[in-house]
Amino acid sequence: MGTSPTFSFKTLLSERPRGQPLGTRWMGEHGLTAKHAARLAKEGWLERLGHGTYALPGETLDRDASLASLVPAVPGLHVAGKTALSWRGVRHNLAFRETLTLWGDKPTKLPVWFTTRFPAHYQATHLFDAEMPPELGIAPLPAGRPDVPVSTPERALLELLSDVGTRQTLEEARHLVEGARSLRLPVLEELFSHLTRIKVVRLAHALADELSLPWASLAQQHSERLGGGKRWVSVGKNGERLDLKRNP
Repeated sequence: MGTSPTFSFKTLLSERPRGQPLGTRWMGEHGLTAKHAARLAKEGWLERLGHGTYALPGETLDRDASLASLVPAVPGLHVAGKTALSWRGVRHNLAFRETLTLWGDKPTKLPVWFTTRFPAHYQATHLFDAEMPPELGIAPLPAGRPDVPVSTPERALLELLSDVGTRQTLEEARHLVEGARSLRLPVLEELFSHLTRIKVVRLAHALADELSLPWASLAQQHSERLGGGKRWVSVGKNGERLDLKRNP
C-alpha cells in the first residue's frame, strides 16, 4: 500500500526551517506533487498563500526565508539601495516599519502574500552595462542567509543615488553617503567603470566632493568619462530640484 501524502508531509516537517514558505517545487523535490499540496490545503494541513505557495496554518513567516523563496523566480532579485545600506549598518533615520527596497533584472509584480507581510518596493532599474558581472557588488550578509543576495555598501550607495528625486530625498541621501565611510575603493572603482547613468555619477561626485570623501576624484574621473551636457537638471516627484554641473 502506498504512503499517503499526509503521512509524507508529516515526515518532512522536521526538515523544513520554521517560518519558510512551502513552494510546490520544494515539495516536489521531497516527493509531494502539486495535487498532493492542494489536497493537504483542502484537509487543513496547509494554508494556500498564492499560486504554488503554501504555509502552515497560523504560522508567522520569516522575512528572510520568504525573500529566499522569491529569489529563484525573480531574475537578479536582491536587497538594494537604502535597505541594503541599513542591513549593512549604514542608516540615518530608523523607520517604524521598514519598506524593503528590492531590485531585479526584469519588471515583475511581487506576490501579494509577500508584500502584505513585508512592505516592499520592487524595481528593475539598470545602472550598469551588459559587460558587468551580475554578481559584482552583491553578497549575502556575513551572518545572514546565504540564499538572500544583498548589495554591498558600494553598490547600494549607487542604487540609492539613482532613487534621488523619485523615492529618495537628497538630504537623506547626503547623510547616508556621509555615513558610508568604509567603502572599498577597488570595488567602487569597478562599479563606476560599468556605470551608465550620468545622473548617478554626477550626484556621486557632487556629494563626495562636498563631504571631502576619499573617492571624490574617482567619481570625477567617471563623470568625465560619461560626459553629457554641461548641466544635468531634474525636478523630482517631491518637487526637489537637482542641478548637477559638469566640471570644466
